[in-house]
Amino acid sequence: MAVAPLRILIVDDEDNVRLTLSMCLEADGHEVVAHDNIHDALADAALRAFDLVFLDVRLGSDDGLDFLPRILAESPWAKVVVITAYASVSTAVQAMKGGATDYLPKPFTPAQVRLVTDKIARQRRLEWKVEALKQALGALDPEADFPTASSAMQAALSVARQVADSRATILISGEVGTGKGRLARAIHAWSGRADAPFAVVRCQPADPDALEAEVFGMCRQEPSDPSGDLAGRVGLCHGGTLVLEEVGQWPQSLQPKLLRLLSDREYERVNDFNPRSADVRVLATTSSNLRDAVSRGQFRADLHLALDVVRIEVPPLRERAEDIRLLAGRYLAFFCRENHRRLVGFTSSAMKVLTRYSWPGNVRELRNIIERSVLLCRADRIDVEHFPPNLVNSAQAYELGDLVSLETIEQVHVRQVLQSAGSIKGAASILGINEKTLRIWVKRYPRIRSEFESEVEPLDLVPPDSEATVAGGVDEPA
Repeated sequence: MAVAPLRILIVDDEDNVRLTLSMCLEADGHEVVAHDNIHDALADAALRAFDLVFLDVRLGSDDGLDFLPRILAESPWAKVVVITAYASVSTAVQAMKGGATDYLPKPFTPAQVRLVTDKIARQRRLEWKVEALKQALGALDPEADFPTASSAMQAALSVARQVADSRATILISGEVGTGKGRLARAIHAWSGRADAPFAVVRCQPADPDALEAEVFGMCRQEPSDPSGDLAGRVGLCHGGTLVLEEVGQWPQSLQPKLLRLLSDREYERVNDFNPRSADVRVLATTSSNLRDAVSRGQFRADLHLALDVVRIEVPPLRERAEDIRLLAGRYLAFFCRENHRRLVGFTSSAMKVLTRYSWPGNVRELRNIIERSVLLCRADRIDVEHFPPNLVNSAQAYELGDLVSLETIEQVHVRQVLQSAGSIKGAASILGINEKTLRIWVKRYPRIRSEFESEVEPLDLVPPDSEATVAGGVDEPA
């Protein structure tokens, strides 16, 4: 079975061993770098990422095993195969305890080299898939296949698929909750980097220094102390994809470093001035207008241009109303399975509410509403009563001519007037009735009364058998 090509480092002081290993590995399509001493090898490892290291135990006066921790500190994901002519059980045990993955005694044949390399290549491929699976499970979503009947959403998906396999930086913009992160994950899955690492960085740190170390890595202060090293997301995502979430919040002090990463594909770790090559595809998301941030002097114009190579606009849910019914059904089935419920759908009134609501929180808000409704519903269909009050009120659930009672229309209308006016007095003036009548009406509906509790208190002076209503327009005598 074919395996993914690896970036391999060879450290051996014998010319014929380095030549033989290099020819064998390059013939199989791997990228190979060879050094005859550990010091040059460590310097190279500090500048680029390696998947596999062949490390000789005897390197002149040096012991290769002494440098094993430093190699792993530079590339913690790398697999190290120890090679030596001094094969013994004790050496093998010492190497494994030090972090080596395998052991290859000299002399060895090309077949033996290929066997160990293929095994490690498959192991690396499996690790990448496991990491991708963890990411997918962490963001499990019934909208993962992007079901849509919206032409605007279909256009955005078409652009995403066309550019997925390129190296171009992509800026995904859209309101909060539209699914920008999900689309970024899909672009990675559609690309040739799908089996390589994928990571997300949130660009809203309380401490810019912590963000710098997280993204670019950090080198130890003391050369003898490898425990202080941090590879960073850029190094860990070698060959893969890095998503910068809400890139508009990226600190101004770090914008030159991000520009260098995007433009020159180079970066430096904290406490280290050695430039490192970066093989990472950057996707950025934003819910803010970066052009406005540039005009305010909060975001570099050249960084904006470097990010905005390909822009994909994810439309808000209110502009893809044809998808609301489809997505609601998907989420209903999903949360019914998750919670072992047997709901068969929505009432017509409930669906009217969903389709008339403006969805300021977009798809994320729809998902939350459906999950809440599934948990609260004890019937076989979700109805308006299972939605939160703000959704029902804002959606203008009923219109003139709908087959509902006059009392229902009255309740919805008065609640909306109360919320818009902000007070009993203001609402009474708009409705053309006196305040006492409106207070009596509000007391009949606990949900509305709770919103205007302080203004309803005077009702305690009103006789409990009062029959005033808004619809009848009957005012109590003063």
